[in-house]
Amino acid sequence: MRLHVGCAMWRHAAWQEGQLPAAEALRVYAGSCNAVEGNTTFYATPSRRTVESWAAQTDPDFRFVVKLPKPITHERRLVEIDAELRAFLDAMTPLGPRVHAWWVQLPGSFGPNDLGALAGFLRRLPSSCRTAVEVRHPAFFEDRRVAEQLERVLGRVDAEWVTFDTTVLFDGLPVGAAEQEAWSKKPRVPRRTRALTEFPIVRYHGRNDPDRTVAGWEPWLDVVTAWLREGRSPTVFVHTPDNASSLPLARRFHDAVRARLPELEPLPEPIPTEPMTLF
Repeated sequence: MRLHVGCAMWRHAAWQEGQLPAAEALRVYAGSCNAVEGNTTFYATPSRRTVESWAAQTDPDFRFVVKLPKPITHERRLVEIDAELRAFLDAMTPLGPRVHAWWVQLPGSFGPNDLGALAGFLRRLPSSCRTAVEVRHPAFFEDRRVAEQLERVLGRVDAEWVTFDTTVLFDGLPVGAAEQEAWSKKPRVPRRTRALTEFPIVRYHGRNDPDRTVAGWEPWLDVVTAWLREGRSPTVFVHTPDNASSLPLARRFHDAVRARLPELEPLPEPIPTEPMTLF
């Protein structure tokens, strides 16, 4: 029984002592967490050589949830994207089984009238890898009929509906510049705890105050524990506005679930980033 946890990135100045070279940062991160959001691919498709380096730094059972590029999802809105999609999938090939899911994050303007485009696009994706879709249009959360339409589209290809839980972020006024920026960019949608597949994915967004973040994830401890007992294989990502504490918090979330399920496989012990001394 395994729970995969991680963050929105694998490199942050607050996590690692000294200046780790880029070629080592992912390896060290993977010594603490066993999953990561592939957010950088949204802005540009990396070179194949870069992706090969990601594979070299991680074990085959490490999970990348890889976000599709912005031109595919936001600019062309899943239409007439065959060339861009082929180039992206080819670049990701070196990751092999590490690609846990293709993450289709859709803009807030992508609504119920666009479900036909989504259905057609999902049929173009290779069936060898699962797909996870994140929607932000309010209708999918406010109208049960519309939500069921989306679930049917996803169900035809066994795709998951990614949950982005920002309820704690918006619970009270923002404190500091990082929280204010997060308020301006993150979607304000209800918490959703329904899993459609064996592999649910949760993106939990807390606050910069670790205590508030921990208090806010209490409902997820119940949900994730239940999923594991049902035989599901969830992945949970922990975000904070500045992400300075997200890595230790992700490990703390895993520990909290393991306290309820002692049979849960532990996370690896973090890789030291400083030379060991005798004193």
